[in-house]
Amino acid sequence: MNILVTGGAGFIGSHLIEKLLLRGDFVICVDNYDDLYNSSFKKENITKLSKNKNFVFYFNNILDIDSLKIIFNKYKIETIVHLAARAGVRKSIEDPKTCMDINITGTLNILNLSRDFKVKNIIFASSSSVYGNCKKIPFSEEININEPISPYAISKITGELLCYTYNFLYKMNITCLRFFTVYGPRQRPDMAIHKFVKLIDNKCPITMFGDGSSSRDYTYISDLVNAIIRSIDTCFNYEIINIGYGNPVRLDILIKIIEKKLGKKAIIIKKDIQKGDVNLTYADIKKAKKLLNYSPIISIEEGIEKFVNWYKKYKKKY
Repeated sequence: MNILVTGGAGFIGSHLIEKLLLRGDFVICVDNYDDLYNSSFKKENITKLSKNKNFVFYFNNILDIDSLKIIFNKYKIETIVHLAARAGVRKSIEDPKTCMDINITGTLNILNLSRDFKVKNIIFASSSSVYGNCKKIPFSEEININEPISPYAISKITGELLCYTYNFLYKMNITCLRFFTVYGPRQRPDMAIHKFVKLIDNKCPITMFGDGSSSRDYTYISDLVNAIIRSIDTCFNYEIINIGYGNPVRLDILIKIIEKKLGKKAIIIKKDIQKGDVNLTYADIKKAKKLLNYSPIISIEEGIEKFVNWYKKYKKKY
């Protein structure tokens, strides 16, 4: 199968592409090395992937529709996994325009080209951020998501609405997967787990926003990749599906787990919760189990151990 992965040089994309190549798919990767973090990490990912004859890389921005059109003309793309985005709640508050441009206009470009070139299946990467500070837990796909608390959340809700509209108008097969805090080897260095591990390992203070009671539903990267691949193979008409672990972990407990796996104590500085941060994420994964036969297997303890082992091996590069 010919599969286009946007944002494929990043954390999630590079893991997904590795798995797709292993099973024999031909993968076209589009990435522009967004400056959210050091581009050398993404270049390292691409160097490893480029050794496979079934992989091609294009340094393109998804806002440049003319460059994208050249790729669509050259390859008969059957499936698109649209991961490219301006990530980060806090970054979206600092710079909402860039977030909206990339996450909304970029998604619109992908949808328009998919329509014009008759792509069979699209997977859109959405986010648990769309739920905001929802009081009804666990978060079900049926919940009304009309109270976003960050521009990033708005951009992902809009992306889902665009996907719904294009499905309705043009009968395009689209699956929106709502990712819940994905972590694992090669995780972005600005994300909590990576940042905490690095700081604790180097005996530097970490910042805990709030009293430690805020909770996240952490999803290990291999579980997420399996869900994406099942979405590729199933090819729904239109669905929105949560992808999480289904068991939130408190921030103070997460820090304790990291301390245990590193064998070092954290120096903690407490600050007020930041604007845009939600108190809790908690995925209802019944729909994923039913439609994708999804069953996450990596617990937070095992996942942190795997991340720490990877970090120790590659920390000089990071």
